Amino acid sequence: MMNNIFVTLYKDFAEKIDSGILAPGSKLPSEHELAQHYEITRETVRKGLNLLAQNGYIHKVKGKGSFVLERDRYNFPVSGLVSYKEMTERMGKLSNTLVYVTECTEAGEFISKHLQISADTKVWRVVRAREIDGERIILDIDFLLASIVPHLSKDITGQSIYEYLEKELNLKISYAKKVISVERATSMDHEYMDIGEDTHVVVVRGYVHLEDTTLFQYSESRHRLDKFQFVDFARRENTLSF
Repeated sequence: MMNNIFVTLYKDFAEKIDSGILAPGSKLPSEHELAQHYEITRETVRKGLNLLAQNGYIHKVKGKGSFVLERDRYNFPVSGLVSYKEMTERMGKLSNTLVYVTECTEAGEFISKHLQISADTKVWRVVRAREIDGERIILDIDFLLASIVPHLSKDITGQSIYEYLEKELNLKISYAKKVISVERATSMDHEYMDIGEDTHVVVVRGYVHLEDTTLFQYSESRHRLDKFQFVDFARRENTLSF
């Protein structure tokens, strides 16, 4: 039981930091004080503090203590296929989607290369800004094969396209390849996002496939530099060396 108290310590301080009770730069109580408060050993306290450090809540400075880190960035999953609606619901953030374009058009040379189709193939082009806490911090530009998605509307794109595809069209979205880069902000970024004087944005390009391996969507999700951190969970496979 005592060995699990470090998780309680972690949750207590993670909640205080997430809620703003402990501001960035605040110093946590000493290991001795925490050990007395939770009635645990200092070794158990260190486990809780290490967990906070590993998850980006605090920075431990040798000889000085533990300090709260700035956490105004949103975690964006690198692996997995998570819709914007699902992501913001998990964060509990006040969000809004601003739909600028929902149109069916020919793919053209640029998109045809990404979707591996002919230039005259019909695709849906959707341009949306994602607003969190009153700031437009993501610009999503999506292209979907019209042969797979015969109908889209502003009402649908203003909510969740994936929810519509899965629940209404019964499509099984299976996997995606993602390419992440930092690029110069375009005139479109400045027009549709609140990026101020920033000269660069983080671009996540996605190539999304159905269960039958059909590549049906190419997307560019353009993010404000100061608002996101891209996270993933990695596990080293057990290998034997001889």
